[in-house]
Amino acid sequence: MKHLKQYRIPFSGLNAGKHNFEFDINKKFFDCYEHSIVKDGNLKAEVELQKQENLLILHFDIQGEIQLTCDTCLKEFMSPISIQERILVKFTDEDWTDNTEEVLVLSKSDHELDIAELLYEYINLAVPYIVKCEEQGEGIQCDPEMLALFTSEPDSEEQKEEEIIDPRWEALRNIKNN
Repeated sequence: MKHLKQYRIPFSGLNAGKHNFEFDINKKFFDCYEHSIVKDGNLKAEVELQKQENLLILHFDIQGEIQLTCDTCLKEFMSPISIQERILVKFTDEDWTDNTEEVLVLSKSDHELDIAELLYEYINLAVPYIVKCEEQGEGIQCDPEMLALFTSEPDSEEQKEEEIIDPRWEALRNIKNN
């Protein structure tokens, strides 16, 4: 978790206006999150912070590639990724815990913003629901040896075992047909 300290933005000493920050995201970042979908990657996050009197506006531009595992052939490959997000940060004296997707609420006594969680969420949410080599990779095909295992015909002994039906199940089928 010490590695995640570098993903903090100290905003209290900044003047009003726009400020740019860059963060490198790699395997060490993803190792800090035990159940992350993404286990490795090489990304650069450019964060533009616009400071106003009682509000911060952050624009995230995350570019690079992440390591994914194909759902069809189980091959690991690097997939390009491009993410653009925006979040508002408001300040309040009240004990407020109702953060939303677009608005993050901090106490007026806070002096820095930890964006590690936001980066983690944005990257993991950008992973496609179904991962395929041909669709997410650049010039990558599924492993033909693994695909051959899926399409091979079963041995004749296995077919014979499937054809032999337990007589108890056959009796139940007859009940269903009546």
